[in-house]
Amino acid sequence: MVSSRKLSNEEVEALIEGLSNSSGAADGVFMDGDNSGVRPFTFGSDDLSLLGDYYALRMINERFSRFARSVFLPMLRVQPRISSFPPEVKTFDDYSASSENFVSLTNSRMEELRGNQLMVLPPNFISLLTNSYYGGTAVRPLKRVQGEFTATEQRVIEIVTGGLNEALQMAWRDLTPVTFSIQGREENMQFASFVDGSETVIICSFVVQLPKTEPATFDIIYPLQTLKPIASQLRSRVQSDYVDDDLSWRQRLERAILNIPLTLTGRLAEPTTALHNLIHLQSGDTFPMQLHDGVQVLVEGRVMFSGEMGQVGPQAALHLTRRIHETED
Repeated sequence: MVSSRKLSNEEVEALIEGLSNSSGAADGVFMDGDNSGVRPFTFGSDDLSLLGDYYALRMINERFSRFARSVFLPMLRVQPRISSFPPEVKTFDDYSASSENFVSLTNSRMEELRGNQLMVLPPNFISLLTNSYYGGTAVRPLKRVQGEFTATEQRVIEIVTGGLNEALQMAWRDLTPVTFSIQGREENMQFASFVDGSETVIICSFVVQLPKTEPATFDIIYPLQTLKPIASQLRSRVQSDYVDDDLSWRQRLERAILNIPLTLTGRLAEPTTALHNLIHLQSGDTFPMQLHDGVQVLVEGRVMFSGEMGQVGPQAALHLTRRIHETED
């Protein structure tokens, strides 16, 4: 849901009152000598505590848009394009009035900031994700009954919100480490126990552009009181000193290969016998076996080392004595 700026009730009443009270001004022009409606103003003296330029928050949203692509890619089977809108500040009542009542609401706890975050997903977008995730096409959402989500849609909501919270954690960690833990879910905007209706919230809207269908939107809402402790960081253009490992593709591939688990086998001997001897073997019979000098160590079925049997504490162990090269018999 792309947030749109609407006039509040107080602004509408003030506008109507100003239009009805036309004394002292005709067609927007004040009479000579009448400056009762004019007051001095000094540029730069306005309060930016609410509508400040949250530059870092915009950067977080842009970074989150890139990370969120991997959440929708397995479901949509296409690489979606996700864009972010500038953060918007309004009361929660005004946001609720401009939104649908039946939506997916996921309330998450931001433990480091001692506050909550609300993720709002429209039902049509959830229907489209469910249809595509279970083999359909991401062309248009299925026709569904408004009122509640099915068990399948609720499972899709769990997958999407969990992945988006992980993407948010990655987007926030350059500014400050934040952990998002899901506290609860609702399906009606009127039952959202998020903040009081008169409290101010910051709305971050995102649009998901899909081929051959209309774009889908979703919102992430932060209470203003939750972000106030780090307001100075959000307005600054300087990021934190957090530096992640910047590995090249070759280094990441090498690290992944070196972490592949391999099976090691210690082979004492490899005897042979006739089939009729195996048929007549009974419990208590002995089976002749000639042991080699030491133990052969196999890696994934291939002889790589020779060693000796030993013990480390209470456990048996192999002591490698020599590496066997490919040219050896």
